Amino acid sequence: MAKKFEKKIVQPDMKYDNFTVAKFTNQLMWNGKKKTAIRIIYDAFDYIEKQTKQDALDVFLKAIENVSPLLEIKPRRVGGATYQVPVEVKGDRKLSLAMKWIIKTSRSKKGKPMFQKLGDELIEASENRGNSVKKKEDTHRMADANRAFAHFAW
Repeated sequence: MAKKFEKKIVQPDMKYDNFTVAKFTNQLMWNGKKKTAIRIIYDAFDYIEKQTKQDALDVFLKAIENVSPLLEIKPRRVGGATYQVPVEVKGDRKLSLAMKWIIKTSRSKKGKPMFQKLGDELIEASENRGNSVKKKEDTHRMADANRAFAHFAW
């Protein structure tokens, strides 16, 4: 009998009392250095508040919402061929993909401290521009192009 997957419950972060920020911290963390990840996020939030004169948590949540994909493609093998089938993205995966894309695009930028790169990316994503939003649009475009294979989704 296969073991059933148990979803890990994450405690909300200390400063903002928000589960999404706590999950984002865990995604950002490298080599178990959670304190460093927390410092980067809080510094990025301070940077966002200085740049935009808005609440950093609102900007962060808006950015996550703008980057979250609605559709993605999954390969399905039918007969001898592999088709790229568009599939709707469920809640937790949507959040996870959005966080991964924001962190990956922030890390790929060069020449600035991480909190500044992360802050800039979150500001751009909240305004519906930037590389992470482009990644979402590319994913949607690919799913739309493969719409003809949607009947293979099961």
